[in-house]
Amino acid sequence: MWNNRNVIKFMGWLMLFMLIGVNSRLSAQKKPNIIIVLADDLGWGDVGFNGQQKIKTPYLDRMAAEGMKLSQFYAGSAVCAPSRAALLTGVNTAHAHIRGLPEWALHGRTDLLNEEVTIGEELQRAGYKTAIIGKWGMEEGAGTGMPGKQGFDYFYGYKTHMEAHHYYPAYMWENGNKIMLPQNKTPETEGDYSNDVFTQKALSFINENKSQPFFLYLPYTIPHNEITVPEASKTPYLNLGWEQRPMQQGHYYHDPEGNTTYAGMVSRLDSYIGMIREALRKLQIDQNTLVLFTSDNGPGFDRGFFNSSGPYRGRKLQLYEGGIIEPTVAVWPSVIKPQTENHTPLAFWDILPTVCDMADIKPSKKIDGLSFLPVLQGETDDVFANRYLYWEINPPAVGPSQAVRWGNWKGLKFLNQPFELYDLSVDRGESKNVAKAHPEVVAALQQFMKQTRTENIHFPLTKRSANKNNK
Repeated sequence: MWNNRNVIKFMGWLMLFMLIGVNSRLSAQKKPNIIIVLADDLGWGDVGFNGQQKIKTPYLDRMAAEGMKLSQFYAGSAVCAPSRAALLTGVNTAHAHIRGLPEWALHGRTDLLNEEVTIGEELQRAGYKTAIIGKWGMEEGAGTGMPGKQGFDYFYGYKTHMEAHHYYPAYMWENGNKIMLPQNKTPETEGDYSNDVFTQKALSFINENKSQPFFLYLPYTIPHNEITVPEASKTPYLNLGWEQRPMQQGHYYHDPEGNTTYAGMVSRLDSYIGMIREALRKLQIDQNTLVLFTSDNGPGFDRGFFNSSGPYRGRKLQLYEGGIIEPTVAVWPSVIKPQTENHTPLAFWDILPTVCDMADIKPSKKIDGLSFLPVLQGETDDVFANRYLYWEINPPAVGPSQAVRWGNWKGLKFLNQPFELYDLSVDRGESKNVAKAHPEVVAALQQFMKQTRTENIHFPLTKRSANKNNK
């Protein structure tokens, strides 16, 4: 028999369980959505918010005005594969499995391994729906690197490094399936422009997952070679009296007018940012969504016309600042104050611990990165003050090089060459080697290079020829 006391007790427990359920749902809703947009070969100076005069990037400039510019944000490497691996795993090239392009590796592959833990895997265990749309390049034949095995619920794009060289491909990958694209005609560059499709797929993913926490990794291939873009994106740059850099056909199916096409590519990339942010706004999820925009390495196309490296020395494949410092901006309206700029030296391997921090979890493996969530929140964090940042690269035709940043000091070591040291506080263009004047700093940096690096048999720091088994 139910008496009044039992009824009151039952109703009390029922209300408690309902409140627990509501609080649980609210807790899940409070987890921020995370979108990482990665350009390919975009230089620090290619965007308006870093002073670009010739190329128009209004949506990125607006993003910078409404969010935070990260003025000293570094890529994982000066070339795509190891840079992206550092972003995905939180491990830098001192310890990484992937330290170069597949054609540089002695085994001919750059594939993520089963034991490596990616951002996708970390966020899946935090309840996120995850997707990678665009250039993957982490599966070259070993079978272990497919996105579905590396923490991503959905994948659409280029699986391999070489596939990503063309904007009108004959096929794409969707999850584990090869999707033929008969409407695309290469080398005539007709059909669906791949990065347009990536944007549409991204918008669909956002819409389908608007009611739950999601992570979208959106690595575009603009403005990497090949230099081609639909004619509409060239129109604003016609009849300006620009010198043109004639492009020759080869492996890449270039449009003939290089500079106009390159500018159109960057502006088209900029328009995608506008579309993504407008979709977030219309869905009313923009306030609780972090959008982080950056690039995978320094510029590869420009030879000075656009000043793509800005005030920095070097470009793609070089560990001088121009090869690794990236145009980076973050917007998260509920957290990041608008019109702010932060000068903390940060790097790709800091992204994984940051998103883990946002999702209220700890990285499940030992990594090199540190969370910069406090930076985004406008706080100061002394953990960044005295740490070392490390890079290495070994293009077979050039030879190995290593770089370390420690505070304002930047050291570079080239095979059989004198050590180079620069004081970035007064010489961000790395024009004056002050190694002889500061032997104690040189010794500290050399010691760190020696102590931090673990050997990688597939990417040794020796001078060697390119792998002839790979194109």
